[in-house]
Amino acid sequence: LFLGGARAKEGRSRRRRKSVGASKRQSAGMNAAVRAVVRMGIYVGAKVYFIYEGYQGMVDGGANIAEADWESVSSILQVGGTIIGSARCQAFRTREGRLKAACNLLQRGITNLCVIGGDGSLTGANLFRKEWSGLLEELARNGQIDKEAVQKYAYLNVVGMVGSIDNDFCGTDMTIGTDSALHRIIEVIDAIMTTAQSHQRTFVLEVMGRHCGYLALVSALACGADWVFLPESPPEEGWEEQMCVKLSENRARKKRLNIIIVAEGAIDTQNKPITSEKIKELVVTQLGYDTRVTILGHVQRGGTPSAFDRILASRMGVEAVIALLEATPDTPACVVSLNGNHAVRLPLMECVQMTQDVQKAMDERRFQDAVRLRGRSFAGNLNTYKRLAIKLPDDQIPKTNCNVAVINVGAPAAGMNAAVRSAVRVGIADGHRMLAIYDGFDGFAKGQIKEISWTDVGGWTGQGGSILGTKRVLPGKYLEEIATQMRAHSINALLIIGGFEAYLGLLELSAAREKHEEFCVPMVMVPATVSNNVPGSDFSIGADTALNTITDTCDRIKQSASGTKRRVFIIETMGGYCGYLANMGGLAAGADAAYIFEEPFDIRDLQSNVEHLTEKMKTTIQRGLVLRNESCSENYTTDFIYQLYSEEGKGVFDCRKNVLGHMQQGGAPSPFDRNFGTKISARAMEWITAKLKEARGRGKKFTTDDSVCVLGISKRNVIFQPVAELKQQTDFEHRIPKEQWWLKLRPLMKILAKYKASYDVSDSGQLEHVQPWSV
Repeated sequence: LFLGGARAKEGRSRRRRKSVGASKRQSAGMNAAVRAVVRMGIYVGAKVYFIYEGYQGMVDGGANIAEADWESVSSILQVGGTIIGSARCQAFRTREGRLKAACNLLQRGITNLCVIGGDGSLTGANLFRKEWSGLLEELARNGQIDKEAVQKYAYLNVVGMVGSIDNDFCGTDMTIGTDSALHRIIEVIDAIMTTAQSHQRTFVLEVMGRHCGYLALVSALACGADWVFLPESPPEEGWEEQMCVKLSENRARKKRLNIIIVAEGAIDTQNKPITSEKIKELVVTQLGYDTRVTILGHVQRGGTPSAFDRILASRMGVEAVIALLEATPDTPACVVSLNGNHAVRLPLMECVQMTQDVQKAMDERRFQDAVRLRGRSFAGNLNTYKRLAIKLPDDQIPKTNCNVAVINVGAPAAGMNAAVRSAVRVGIADGHRMLAIYDGFDGFAKGQIKEISWTDVGGWTGQGGSILGTKRVLPGKYLEEIATQMRAHSINALLIIGGFEAYLGLLELSAAREKHEEFCVPMVMVPATVSNNVPGSDFSIGADTALNTITDTCDRIKQSASGTKRRVFIIETMGGYCGYLANMGGLAAGADAAYIFEEPFDIRDLQSNVEHLTEKMKTTIQRGLVLRNESCSENYTTDFIYQLYSEEGKGVFDCRKNVLGHMQQGGAPSPFDRNFGTKISARAMEWITAKLKEARGRGKKFTTDDSVCVLGISKRNVIFQPVAELKQQTDFEHRIPKEQWWLKLRPLMKILAKYKASYDVSDSGQLEHVQPWSV
């Protein structure tokens, strides 16, 4: 994608001219980035252009560079691929081609360029930027531009966004399109697993990733695959026998199916390809198992973008425009990246160089370096997969003689089962005896506690709801009984997976330590709730699945209006008093408004929204979408807003309403929730193991605040925060944190819906450097 515009010498205040286009790659979510760049560009007073067919369109010029307006990017959020096209371009590789491209841009006063693509496309943009002044001088010598133009358009600013389903670009945790590709892969795997179980088959699935194994690794983690082959981490010598032993052991444990995932670029330690057909032949020859190969191919590139990709692309698109506004002649070309939950700007060529270093390390068979260069997220996924997929024989695991219990508390959330599976397997690998508590604190008090084994949790990652059972009951009135059960089962540590009730329960158990020494053990909570309202974490397990449910439903609802013009839909989402689902769902679905508790509104705001929609109906975009958080207002109910809109919109638009309800809690977990639940729960168990090791042999009682924690993501880091400290950050009446990171994105949704809003850029502006991670 390209966005450009003449850099005004006077600075931000002067109106700029800008443009838009795409590279040879395409991935789901690109259109969300196109939409964000165009609308943010227009919002800041720029003239925006599309450049069709990537660099080829830039070289050819003419109709390939066309002005874009607000309506040009309407109704494209849910469309896969890119509406402006993409193409390979040999001409741009030559100086002559780049000379033509520069001339075509200058004819429209374009000197700001926003590029979506992979490392090749971004490297090309950087070269173009470096050559820019020389190209202008050559055009002046040829008489194609005058000397005044050389001075006026002296500098080219470049900002990149990475669009790649492979997630093969260093410097960002996630590239645009990767999450959507994982959705396609997991949908296929879930479908295959049912048929494989029926027939006791082995399935070999080949996924994309010629140079990067991210898709293979995360999908293997998300479905609990028996074996995975990656370019960055080839199997050790003799892997053929090891894999066959692993498959036969799993069958002996009554597992009815085997899943093997292969990246298309998988290699052995000698850099020789490992193909899916070779693996099938090996399994059939050595084990005689009925084996099938499924090559997913380009289905991974297509389909509707996930909610994550739409929000990521929208955030990156807006950040790219701000980066161009703030660019100076001395600013190097940068790429907008995601670090944890934080949008950052990194020098483009540093990222490109590290990406190329990964390939060089693989070519030279320095595979540990290749994993390190891929970054913290990739290395963490790989280490977690190895721990969960391969069980050592019991006699090789040093026993700790510690019992660790796992409990689900609160409403069910998709991904809870993946978290339980991960905790159980990591705990067993660490030498603990793992206990499952059924039906929450209610079941805990009644003694519904059983030992749970490695094989018991097989196949849990893709299951929705809570297999252990979960209730909203708090432990307060059962403290005596729960203490008795902890003593009876010699529970040395407790892992709680749940939502706000789990947080309150942890507080109650912590406060009861003075009366009941049984609670003086390490206790940690992993947030799991669709409401995403747990203090101490930016994300909760289950919220991404709920967000995708809302987004999918909104897409269908909007589509239903395609034959009926001038219609506004009022959609009610869950979340209690937390507006996360309504706000982020509104951003992902392209809503006109989202009413939430955290931002009070009155009748004047409602009237303003009606007037806004009335104006919108005069354009070609003759439908509206309004989301309402279920507890945003006691009096402005969904029925009230529906009736108000219906009355005020008479003769202009009609209304429909939809209450999504508990469908947001159900369904198979999204790839994000499976992966997040698996990794964060494994991290919680590692913390428990470290705490127990610290006390071993000393009979230590845990009484300090740092032994009762909530584990969560805060901006860029996974952190443990004592629950006692989090009390100060909690609005207990409304069951939400006092400060919520996503409220900073609220103006973004309004801007993209054509409202006036002030976007906070206080976190932006600083160019950072790429930091390789140590394994």
